[in-house]
Order: sequence, then structure tokens, then C-alpha cells
Amino acid sequence: MMPDKDNLNNPENNTELDPITSLIAEFSDPDIEEEEFRNDFFQGLSGRRKKAAFALSVIWLVTITLHLVSWSIWIVLILGIFVTIQALRLMFASPWQNPISSPQPTDNLPKISVMVSAKNEEAVVEKLVNMLLTLDYPQDLYEFWVINDNSSDGTGMILDGLAQKYPQLKVLHRDNTAKGGKSGALNQAFALTTGDIVGVFDADAVASPDLLRKIVPLFAKENIGAIQVRKTISNADDNFWTQGQFTEMALDSYFQQQRIACGGMGELRGNGQFVRRQALNSCGGWNEETITDDLDLTIRLHLDHWDIEILPHPAVEEEGVKKAIALWHQRSRWAEGGYQRYFDYWRLILSNRLNWHKKFDLLYFFLVQYIFPTAAIPDLVMVITRHDIPLIAPLTSLTLVLAFWGMFTGLKRAKLEPKTTITETLNMMIKSILGMIYMTHWFIVMPVTTARMSIRQKQLKWVKTVHEGVEFVNEM
Repeated sequence: MMPDKDNLNNPENNTELDPITSLIAEFSDPDIEEEEFRNDFFQGLSGRRKKAAFALSVIWLVTITLHLVSWSIWIVLILGIFVTIQALRLMFASPWQNPISSPQPTDNLPKISVMVSAKNEEAVVEKLVNMLLTLDYPQDLYEFWVINDNSSDGTGMILDGLAQKYPQLKVLHRDNTAKGGKSGALNQAFALTTGDIVGVFDADAVASPDLLRKIVPLFAKENIGAIQVRKTISNADDNFWTQGQFTEMALDSYFQQQRIACGGMGELRGNGQFVRRQALNSCGGWNEETITDDLDLTIRLHLDHWDIEILPHPAVEEEGVKKAIALWHQRSRWAEGGYQRYFDYWRLILSNRLNWHKKFDLLYFFLVQYIFPTAAIPDLVMVITRHDIPLIAPLTSLTLVLAFWGMFTGLKRAKLEPKTTITETLNMMIKSILGMIYMTHWFIVMPVTTARMSIRQKQLKWVKTVHEGVEFVNEM
């Protein structure tokens, strides 16, 4: 049974499971704190920039060194064995199948609070409210808040009009003095909510009416701190970019299920995330000093000994960006947020707060998602200038094989039907091949983001994705 908040804050009770705030104090040392304060290596935004520069320098130095020493083949071989073993573990793990839950008695249902932070969302906000009103859950146990975060369009007026029409809707307005971006908006609304489970949707979300009743049984395990609903793209058929994002979401859900099955880390994805109030309280809510609140909260929940599960069905839909430049800005932000969590919590990650399964999992995805794409640039430079054989390409090839398998399997799982026709199988294979081509953009995003973080720190402001509003479309 997970400790309650009062026990967590009492050092005499269950010190092994202290919250993150207490944990940081345990690792502090006056002399080290003074040194870190003066050199600013571990402090705030400046610390992140220096750590990014350090990481980029190490990646380039190690990659170039491997091209200059005769024993580099052994290092590459060891990395290859590590990547292969983890890839095989992921491919052959059997994910947990969530059973079809029977309706629960109303008196046993927990109260759920749903929050949406909306900034300039006049195109979709009315559709959003109508969707939230259709969720099948007792009204006295369900509240939803929409935060108008200093919108300059008609979002606020639309919400005020809807609030008069629907008493269940609660609106929170934030002006230009409010701080913390999306995290600040969620924290401010969270303080006003009363639910045992807190859900977060994006303004363009489309969810199945039975979603809340599907979520509740998954919180029966007391170590479950959060549930992430599988995401999919509502406008997948618009163009190459939206179709690529659709396949990417299938890959992400596949990895989520396989990682959890291997004892690794489930992750939050912002839209369609549900968090136990006790877990949010224990780790201090959303971090207002990060640009990806979901990835940051993921790490802090796991460090605080909570697990995260995924709900494969039903999925929550969202709009995919339609243009390459919009995709670039969105993925650059995601990449930087992913880096930030490693830079901010690396000492805690290396501590005994995580078991070896989760550390192994984090190391693998840190290598394949961040290190290998960044190392591909100096590897290419050495190949061109010295006519050497590439050292990183064989490693990335292994990850691409897993990516293709993950896309194909993810698309197949999304269909729900146990059998597929030959035409459907070929269609999924074609989508997976195109998805691999689409995913090559990460080999540009990652090194460029690492370099930019080393030189210029991104300002902590809410950079939202523009939503146009699309009609609901079924998957595949």
C-alpha cells in the first residue's frame, strides 16, 4: 500500500518512500551546494545550458575518439549487444491485457476532476466542452475545469457563455501576470479541484464517452500513480506529415506497453493523462520550470515509487500538425523537454530511487533517442574526412528494425480485430515503411536541439500547437 501524504512528510515514518522534496535534502551537502551555487552547473536554466554543452562535447569527443583507436570495434560491439538484448526483450515481452471491466457500483466510484488548459482555442473550445459533457460518469463525482490562460481571441467569452449554460463546467481565467506556462495553469486549477483522480486533456482532444469508466479500474493497484491513454491522430489522412504522426503514435503506444511489460517506465503524454491526487501531492504537482510538463512529471512519479500504466483502448484523439515547420517547432520542444529531465534528475536517476529494470530501460531509450542521433553527425564527419567505416550506423540500423516492428504491431493492435486480411496487412506494412521515412526527422531534430541548448537557452513560455478543429474520424 502506498504511503499517504502525511506519512511521507514525517521523517519517522517510512523514510524509504520520502517524497522528492525530502529526497533532494538527503542528497544535499553544504560544501557541494555552495560549489554548485557558485559555478551554476546544476542550477536552473543556466545549469541546463552548461550540461547540454557538456553532453554535446562528450558525444563528439567519444565518437571522434572511437574513429581514432583500434579497439573501437569492441565498444561498438558491446553497445550493439546491449541494444540487441533490450530490443529482443521489448519485442518478445507479453504486455498486460486490460480486462473488460464490468460496471462498478456508483457508491464505489472515486471522484474525477478533468482539467484542460486552453490558450487561444476559440476554434475547438466549444467542441471540447461538448465532448467533456458526454463522458459517462455520475455528475456528482465528476467535475471539469477549463483554464483560459490569457487568451487573446474569443476563448474566454465562449467559455463564460458555456459556463452559464452548463453548471458542471468550471472556468478559471488567468491574465498576463500569471506565471508557469501550462504547468502553472494546471497547478492553479489543481488547487481548486476535489477529485481523487485528476485527468488532463488538450483542447483538441476527442475521447470516447466510456473513457472514465475504463480508467477507474486501473487505479485499483495502489502503486499505480498515473494512467496514460493511448493517443492517436484525428486528421491522419490530411497529408504525409499527419499520416506519419499517426504511425508514430502507434509506435509510441507499442513501446509504452512493451516497456511496462519489461518492468520499465510507462510515460505520460499530456493529452489523456490521469494522475492519482495522492501521487501529485507527494511529488509537488507540475514543475513550472520545464517546457514539457508530462515528461518531467513522469520522472518525478517514478522517482517517488509510483508506476504508470497505459490504457490501450479506447484511445484519445488529437490533431496532428500539417506543416513541416510546425512539426519542427513541436518536436524541437519535445526533444528539449526530454533532455531536460535527464539533466535535472540525473543524480536521482543514478541513485537507488529506481530499480535496475527502470534504469536499464532509461539508459536504452536515452541512447537510441538522444545519443545515437546526435552522434551520427560527428560519425558522418569522420566517415567523409577519413574515409572510415561508420560506427553509429550499425547501431541505429538495429533500432530502425525495432521501430518498423513496433509501428506494424502498434497499428495492428489499434485495430482490435484478432485477424487481418492480406490487404490490411500490406496497408499496415506500407504505413510502417512510410513511418520509418517520416521518423528520420529525429536525426535532424536531436543534434540541432542539443547544439541549440548548448548555446542559447529556450525561454520557459508556453508554445502551443495551433488547433483548427476537425471532425471525429475512426482509426484505420
